[in-house]
Amino acid sequence: MLYKINIKLVVSLLVAVMAMGTSISIQAAGKGPKMTKRERVCLRNGNKLYEKKRYAEAEVEYRKALQANPASEKAQFNLATALMRQGSVTSQQEDDKNPMKQAEGLLSNLAKGAQDKQLRGKACYDLGNIAYGRQQYDQAVEFYKHALRCNPDDDQARHNLRLAQLKKQQQDKNQNKDQNKDQNKDQNKDQNKDQNKDQNKDQNKDQNKDQNKNNQDKQNQNQQNQDQQQQQQQKGGMSQQNAEQVLKAMQDRERATQQRINAQQAQQQRHERQRTNKKW
Repeated sequence: MLYKINIKLVVSLLVAVMAMGTSISIQAAGKGPKMTKRERVCLRNGNKLYEKKRYAEAEVEYRKALQANPASEKAQFNLATALMRQGSVTSQQEDDKNPMKQAEGLLSNLAKGAQDKQLRGKACYDLGNIAYGRQQYDQAVEFYKHALRCNPDDDQARHNLRLAQLKKQQQDKNQNKDQNKDQNKDQNKDQNKDQNKDQNKDQNKDQNKDQNKNNQDKQNQNQQNQDQQQQQQQKGGMSQQNAEQVLKAMQDRERATQQRINAQQAQQQRHERQRTNKKW
């Protein structure tokens, strides 16, 4: 239930939280090198423009303050906050044209080496807001922790830290869920691939088996036909050529027999004529 309530606060975090951090930081006073007159004037002019939400014009004044004193930590921080208002946390970090990238560079330098501890803490706080807006919750958690080390009384940093920690837990949970889902998907994919491979293998095996069986059946049928033909021949069957030869032989024997009969009849008739012509 606590997580759901915090989710509702996330919508206003980047607006309300960042606005609170930057508005206070612009007016922040701290220990540091003594400001020059021109630096002080430019900072004051920049702050007035910032309060009117004229961030581009405020940026110009803060840059003038840095020209007057390049070591001015206040001018660096105020310039960073003006750039943040003109940039976008959702843009690519490699985009040099995005003012947010310049702001990050200034804040990172202040977070590491600012002499003013409170200013160093506020730089860490703003860096935490930037990381939070990019859903880089692990980085946001670390920045908020650094901010609290510099200023333990910063309740807003403590509140944002809790939100970032809850977001990180949910993000890790979702990542583990997606990872398990991808693993199951890959496992099912490999399993289906193996099943398809086995099915294709069995199918090819069955097809080859059926084809070999058909070929064997065909060979057996051919052999059976040959055996039947041989059996018919053995039972008296003969081919057409053999039948013609036998018929011709029979005709030749019949013709020879007829010729022999005709010859005998002719000889008998001659004997009869001789007996008839003999004188008695």
